[in-house]
Amino acid sequence: MSFTGAAATIGLKSVLIAYDFSEASDKPLRHALAIARHFGAKLYLAYVVSSIGYTMAGQEAISLAAEGATRDAQKLEQRLLASGALAGLDYEFLVREGDIWEQLEQVIREKQVDMVVVGTHGRKGLRKLLLGSVAEQIFRRADCFVATVGPASFEDAITEKAQPVRPFLFPTDFGPASLHALPYALSFAEQFGTKLVVLQVLPAAPIPEGFHWSKTGDLPEMREKARMASEKQFEQLVLEKAQKSTPPEFVVKFGIPSDQILQAARSIKADLIVMGLKRPAHIQTASHMPWDVGYKVVCSAHCPVITIRS
Repeated sequence: MSFTGAAATIGLKSVLIAYDFSEASDKPLRHALAIARHFGAKLYLAYVVSSIGYTMAGQEAISLAAEGATRDAQKLEQRLLASGALAGLDYEFLVREGDIWEQLEQVIREKQVDMVVVGTHGRKGLRKLLLGSVAEQIFRRADCFVATVGPASFEDAITEKAQPVRPFLFPTDFGPASLHALPYALSFAEQFGTKLVVLQVLPAAPIPEGFHWSKTGDLPEMREKARMASEKQFEQLVLEKAQKSTPPEFVVKFGIPSDQILQAARSIKADLIVMGLKRPAHIQTASHMPWDVGYKVVCSAHCPVITIRS
């Protein structure tokens, strides 16, 4: 992936779609095809025959499943060629066997993949949202860009839109992970000629510096002080890096971060959300914190979400 400057053009040279031949993969595939075409990137479509479930049946069962997947991949290729979806694209279909994430990680490394596109059902479970085991592993562990296309995302990719591209949303807490992702968010907005809306979500009752519980706190005053402090950070950390011709807009909201991000995205009719994520200290942990906010957003967003890990 090539990247130069605070808001220069991002060049994607390779895009991988993690495909499973289910209906949920069709929409992400359309987005992956459009992204690869827009950037002139090579498209890799990868399907992994999981060894889990075939282990008891033996290697012969795994080989038969791989042969069936290869036939399905050939049928998909013929269908996409007939529709013109692959016309002019450099592409490669890959069928592998083994642990799904291990095989996808190997493909990402071998092919130097710049972006992985993955779909999710966004199903709700007990006190948590489920991406699906494979999508979750990609979301949590891939070092490249991850574009998640959920069930609520629109059918058309932003590169296919006939109308002007609508604003992109960049939620931030001005922490290291967010600031690492900032130049990419600015660059994506510049690339597509649209406005970047920078959003910071603060606690419903922010505590200003120097506040003491012995004093009676005035909530509107506390919020106004917090807003002013946030605007100062925005001017110092964001505006200085942005192109003067297309300065980003800054919005402060108060409340639960994931709810406010989703609400803001709907309010501005965002075509894309770009988020910076911290690398989790224990990657295998079952807990989704501190990824909880990003996790909920990618499951429920009405548009694709690009996540960038620090």
